[in-house]
Amino acid sequence: MQVPHQSVVLVVDGRKLLFLRNEGDEAYPNLQVEHAEERVNPADREQKTDAAGAASSTVSGTMGETDFHQQEEDRFAADAADLLKRRALANEFESLIIVAAPRTLGELRKHYHKEVSDRLAGELAKDLTGHPIPDIEKALLSA
Repeated sequence: MQVPHQSVVLVVDGRKLLFLRNEGDEAYPNLQVEHAEERVNPADREQKTDAAGAASSTVSGTMGETDFHQQEEDRFAADAADLLKRRALANEFESLIIVAAPRTLGELRKHYHKEVSDRLAGELAKDLTGHPIPDIEKALLSA
């Protein structure tokens, strides 16, 4: 995938995001961190409590129950899309590439503003938030 000079690359999953800017060129990207953010999102089981007085249930599974962890990850993706919108409307980038965990990418797409879509040069459905920047550069070049 080509990463034009001065493109913004958003690397995001359900709780972490990195805004990177390509200070290099298309052949030799040099991604520099512009902004990083991380939210605490405990596992779903840690966010739930049993009903008052309830002992171990005879009903197994969590069918029909709200997954608070996933709900928070979806909210984080919506917030990331809003941040993209604000940056696009402020003309902070002309070209955008999004690298996101597949589920997060699907959630982001639901919230793309027209200005974001118009500037979108590519997407990569891969979770690279925990990877060093050289690995992100290599993944983009080989995509």
